[in-house]
Amino acid sequence: MENNILEKVKYNHHGLVPAIAQDVESGRVLMMAWMNEESLKLTLKTRRAHYFSRSRKKLWLKGETSGHFQDVVDMWLDCDGDTILMRVHQTGAACHNGTFSCFEQPMLESEEEIGGDSRVLQELYGVIADRQKNPKEGSYTNFLFEKGIDKICKKVGEEAAETIIAAKNRSKDEVTYEVSDLMYHLMVLLVEQGVSLQDIYRELADRR
Repeated sequence: MENNILEKVKYNHHGLVPAIAQDVESGRVLMMAWMNEESLKLTLKTRRAHYFSRSRKKLWLKGETSGHFQDVVDMWLDCDGDTILMRVHQTGAACHNGTFSCFEQPMLESEEEIGGDSRVLQELYGVIADRQKNPKEGSYTNFLFEKGIDKICKKVGEEAAETIIAAKNRSKDEVTYEVSDLMYHLMVLLVEQGVSLQDIYRELADRR
């Protein structure tokens, strides 16, 4: 099957094809880069995204220097055979600017997305996971990881109690603030336990 699909890829006159990376957990588009035949084959073989740099005229493994690898879940070729879509597990930031996605400059936003949306959770999860793999001096997240599961669980309990108090006070602002703290510490717990947001989404979907 792999050889058959490779024969259907239509490269441009430079021998390149655009490849779009999409985060498998949030569905967010992360970046677009170019592949040649060699980088495409390497991606299929290793299940890690490899691209071709037009400026440097060489192959590059995403995350080779930064540690922000893209582990490929699946790949799709569009109906014309001239664009590739990859769903990936993104480690850390996808963009060289340090953001989770390269697409951070809105041109037209839906009203629902103004002020933030569910993508923020995935971005936060990505930052926390990156802190675990690439510790940063002075980081509170790294402080929690260094102290271990007992400290993390204690903080989750404390934030849950503070959320309850805020709810009993009937204060929307307090509830918003405390739930945000609780969700952050819960995500630290998830990363420490190796549980992804996709695992949570699947469990919630099963309960519908």
